[in-house]
Amino acid sequence: MKRRLPPLNALRAFEAAARHESFKAAAEELSVTPAAVGHQIRTLEDFLGIELFLRLNRSVELTERARRVLPGLSASFDAMVDALSVLDDPDETNVITVSTVPSFAVKWLIPRLERFNRAYPDYDIRISASIDMADFRRDHIDCSIRFGRGVYPGLKVWKILDDTIMPAASPSLLSNEDPITSPADLARFPLVHDDSLRFDPMTPDWRSWLTAAGVDDIVDWRRGAHFSFADHALQAAIDGVGIVLARRSIAHQDISEGKLIPLFEAEQPLTMSYWFATVPEKAEQPRIIAFRDWLLAEAAE
Repeated sequence: MKRRLPPLNALRAFEAAARHESFKAAAEELSVTPAAVGHQIRTLEDFLGIELFLRLNRSVELTERARRVLPGLSASFDAMVDALSVLDDPDETNVITVSTVPSFAVKWLIPRLERFNRAYPDYDIRISASIDMADFRRDHIDCSIRFGRGVYPGLKVWKILDDTIMPAASPSLLSNEDPITSPADLARFPLVHDDSLRFDPMTPDWRSWLTAAGVDDIVDWRRGAHFSFADHALQAAIDGVGIVLARRSIAHQDISEGKLIPLFEAEQPLTMSYWFATVPEKAEQPRIIAFRDWLLAEAAE
């Protein structure tokens, strides 16, 4: 029997729009306009002779028949990506493409890569830094390092590193002031706010930290500069802008080099950790095992 398939572009537009339940989000993924997505979906609906979406006032909703076909169609596109991967340049088998968040890349991973290069000279690392979760197949990612709770369905996961948080300041900020001996002394200094983990209500910010220390009526948590990236907040503290609530993982290098000084002895553990993740079919590849084991050894050290 001769196969009679709809146009591939129409199928791609439908699969993306159905996954997101949004023409706009599908358009952003496919680098086209929402109108173009809508046109392709109407082409597919005309071809199939059925309605795939209910057009509502401000949104779209999948019909029940469209919802049933989506898993198989998504799996088919993933299978095509996997099939085409055999065409990859054989010389690329020595490359390890790692997705991670920018702050971890800059402050933790990159300063250690020279040691990986010495231990594994036959492998080359490519860093793909983004705050978004990687799509391993679409983005050609081999493995990922993420900060979270380790729940990543469909992936093989290993914990790399737990983390803590603590106040820290630059020596220059502290040099012209009386010593800080208690949290109440923070009232004399500006604060630096790291907003990168505001999505997690369990992560302490200055307000909750000062409340736990019993000085929220003495130190105004509203004061100070805000930064959306953790490494930017650390750099601001290094430059004397104020005192930051620093994550030990990404502040470690700056503390060891004397650029930041931890204040007080107590460090508060975080509920989230750093995790190494990869797709099951790559988990046993020698290059992935080598990089994973090196990460675990570095974190343990």
